[in-house]
Amino acid sequence: MSIGRGVIWVVAAPLLVLVAAGYYQKNVSTTDNGQEVNYTIRTTSRLVLLDVSVKSRDGGFVSGLRQDNFKVYENGKPQQITQFANADIPVTVGILVDESGSMRPKRAEVITAALAFIKGSNPQDEVFIINFNEKARRGLPDTVLFSDDIYQLRAALWQGVPEGRTSLYDAIEMALHQTEMGRRDKKTLLVISDGGDNISTHKLADVMHDVLESIVTIYTIGIFDENDPEANPGVLKQLAQVSGGGSYFPKTLDEVVPICAQIAKDVRTRYTIGYIPALINGKPERHIKVEASSAAGQKLNVRTRTRYLFTPDSPGAGQQ
Repeated sequence: MSIGRGVIWVVAAPLLVLVAAGYYQKNVSTTDNGQEVNYTIRTTSRLVLLDVSVKSRDGGFVSGLRQDNFKVYENGKPQQITQFANADIPVTVGILVDESGSMRPKRAEVITAALAFIKGSNPQDEVFIINFNEKARRGLPDTVLFSDDIYQLRAALWQGVPEGRTSLYDAIEMALHQTEMGRRDKKTLLVISDGGDNISTHKLADVMHDVLESIVTIYTIGIFDENDPEANPGVLKQLAQVSGGGSYFPKTLDEVVPICAQIAKDVRTRYTIGYIPALINGKPERHIKVEASSAAGQKLNVRTRTRYLFTPDSPGAGQQ
């Protein structure tokens, strides 16, 4: 293989179901001119939070939309929007770096792209690194869960030696678990890999189930050789679609840095939309559709989580 398997970022929290007796959280973000932007999430019941990306027909990011520009449907039924924010909100970000043997000739370019994402992200993001080949392991020191130090994160990205096979699914499971420890409402993962999984103890079904229960948005970049027998773009597309992220398949390594910069911008311009779902609304797996239109009524392109598992009586139901 000459270029790679796939890059996955789990970015802002696409979905969060909270079951609480009075939940209140205030978040503060800072704009480019130093002005603080506040938004508040408040509920005394269930709350589904969607992380929503909106683009125009020509692919440009659309900012400045209001709550009444959106419509939300769950299992085909319209939902009342109870929470709305369009600020640049800090996120919890996990970067997963494939260190299997086939990544050796691509490593420098991939790490440069990952650093481009970090530099383009909100400086208040909390970031962690997971390196994986035949085993998944944390890149930061044992005493550091998250970091915003670019030098520390660069060192973490360079941890290890590219060798062995690829435990992609195990790495995603580890990352999903660590995002739950983050303090940010929104969650993101980045996985950088050059092919399909070939040694994980977890199966794809395990990963998809846990993504449906998570609050993570996944971005994927698949870098495949033309005749790569282990290439699995379908998995990368599926993870991105169900979580509300995006999948990219560059033809050369030169395209990966600008793609990562674009993803960083996408994360920072996403809208947060919340609604309170019905306790009884068909099966536990619920399907979501979000529509957006401009002030002139033009239909816009929306990307967000497409489904989730609703289990309010199960342990940890506040983290769906």
